[in-house]
Amino acid sequence: MPPTGSFFFFFFFFVLHFTGVVSPQRLCSYHEVLDHLNMSTRSSLYSMTRPVKDYRKPTVVLLEVILYAILDVREMDQTFVPYVWIFTSWGNDHISWDPEEFCGIKSISLPTELLWKPDLTIEEMIEKDKAPPSPHLTIFSDGNVHVQNDQVLLSTCKMNIYQFPFDRQSCNLTFKSVIHSVQELQLLHSLSSAEATKWSREVMRTQNEWLFLGMTVANRTVSVFGIRQNMIVYTISMKRRPVLYIINFLLPVLFFLALDLASFFISDSGGEKLSFKVTVLLAVTVMQLILNEILPCSSNKIPLIAIYCIGIFALMLLSLLETIFAMYLMEKDAGDPSSRQGGDGEADCVAEKTRSRCCVRPCDASADENPPEDGRLTESSPVEKLSDETRDLMRALVLLLDSRKEKEAKPGYWTGLTLKINRIFYVIYIIAVSLFLAVMCFIWQRNHQD
Repeated sequence: MPPTGSFFFFFFFFVLHFTGVVSPQRLCSYHEVLDHLNMSTRSSLYSMTRPVKDYRKPTVVLLEVILYAILDVREMDQTFVPYVWIFTSWGNDHISWDPEEFCGIKSISLPTELLWKPDLTIEEMIEKDKAPPSPHLTIFSDGNVHVQNDQVLLSTCKMNIYQFPFDRQSCNLTFKSVIHSVQELQLLHSLSSAEATKWSREVMRTQNEWLFLGMTVANRTVSVFGIRQNMIVYTISMKRRPVLYIINFLLPVLFFLALDLASFFISDSGGEKLSFKVTVLLAVTVMQLILNEILPCSSNKIPLIAIYCIGIFALMLLSLLETIFAMYLMEKDAGDPSSRQGGDGEADCVAEKTRSRCCVRPCDASADENPPEDGRLTESSPVEKLSDETRDLMRALVLLLDSRKEKEAKPGYWTGLTLKINRIFYVIYIIAVSLFLAVMCFIWQRNHQD
């Protein structure tokens, strides 16, 4: 090859080499990083003990919890069912590499069984999550290990149902280690309460009948069986949406009370008023049975809604007793003829006289002594007799109607007393109902603001 040609050949190869066209690229893989970390031979050792080179050094675990959904709050069982995202990270002293030596690889995903994980548990959890945990974890070049899990927790929560259905609840999720003391494992969090609340509101999808108010985060150190342990407490605050309970429970009971008030306009003479009040009272009893299925049996205070139902039931019971007493007085008046104030006897007398005049009319003495002189007078005497009987009958009917009007205008003694009692009780009943409802609204409003 001529020298000039050789020069151009080396020059062209030099340009291609430094421009990267001919330069062979290095193929990098995760296996090289694992071989560098000796994970294939020492994986069992990494998963057995705390990943520290000096046992006196505690393992610091960062824990973050984000509330994704409030699935259920069961008052009867005193349980809280949230759906949460749990982020944990800790340092591993046996894992580190330089990303520049491995083509910029900064993280690797591995099965969770290969490395040690903190034995964290939730104190309030009463049932293990049925969803499988995350099968992988992520290790970084600086030795940090990250794990993310999504869990549906069934936890206990002591609930205060005094203000039901205008109540607010606060449920705790307490994370701690099962066996490690504070000298071996420390729990920390990087997000503040405001940041955790903000993130939870942004990612939350469903809240059911509860409105998420906020989340507080606090670190605590407690002594359990002589071992001091570090823990993180997440307190989730929420408020019930009471619209459904107002429409389906509070208003129907109030409507039954309004029907009981309207029943005072029904007459006491028949049994319709009594049967109507008994029916309304039974309807309120059914509502109380429904309430008994919602609220737990064990409670420090009687809930306000139970006082509301009992108070309305007591008022309606008093109204029913008053109706029974009024009917008793009216029956007593009807069974005592001497207590009537009006012309019952006069009406009977008039009726008796009318019947006697229509059926048997005595002969006129003057007619026997002075017989008619001619035939015309004799023929007209039956007409005169008929007109006299008609006038007597009309007079008797007028007297009978007057006596009936007088009887209605002047009822018996017990009937008049019953009417007075009904008026007085109705006024007192309206005042008592108004005061009771006003006091209930005031107590509900005051506790709701607190």
